Amino acid sequence: MEYAAFFFAGAFLCNCVPHVVCGLQGAPFPTPFAKPRGVGLSSPIANFAWGLLNLVAGMVLLQRWPIHIAPQAPFLVFLLGVAVMGAYSSTHFGRVRRDGKL
Repeated sequence: MEYAAFFFAGAFLCNCVPHVVCGLQGAPFPTPFAKPRGVGLSSPIANFAWGLLNLVAGMVLLQRWPIHIAPQAPFLVFLLGVAVMGAYSSTHFGRVRRDGKL
């Protein structure tokens, strides 16, 4: 269970960044609530709220299962969560931009 928490904490914290940034900039960006899901644009406030929810989820996981920054398995699993979410997001939103939907 701990390793799943570390992985998802990394994924949630990585995912919060583009949503909070777009929300703070007043820029629309896709969220799971957009039509079509993950492709259509959501309002800046929806993005900020979604990013904040991801931030809180990641922080709750790390509060429940603290992690130490060290080259050990728990931290590497956390980084894997960041890497997987980052790679997925960059690929997905790169495709959305290339297809002219963003």
